[in-house]
Amino acid sequence: MSTEKKDSVDTPAATFASKSAGKDKGRKGKAGTYLAIGSTLFAAFTNIKKVRSARGDEDTLQLVDAVLRVAAVATGVALLVRELRAEHDDDILTG
Repeated sequence: MSTEKKDSVDTPAATFASKSAGKDKGRKGKAGTYLAIGSTLFAAFTNIKKVRSARGDEDTLQLVDAVLRVAAVATGVALLVRELRAEHDDDILTG
């Protein structure tokens, strides 16, 4: 019995995907970045509602949870904006 496993599939599509995967390193296009910012901001509004609800209920634990969620969303937006600025700096037409 062989204990050797085949990790990848040798198809042209898999070969292309593995070669092109290293180029972008997970970067989205401008439209994808804007869409991610929009969806993240939507999540921020949802979490702000949770903060208001927790304040109204005077539930400290829920309030802390909601504030941490808002902080995480704010960090996510900051990362996306930085990515968008990096795309702008890398743009060939602006140089």
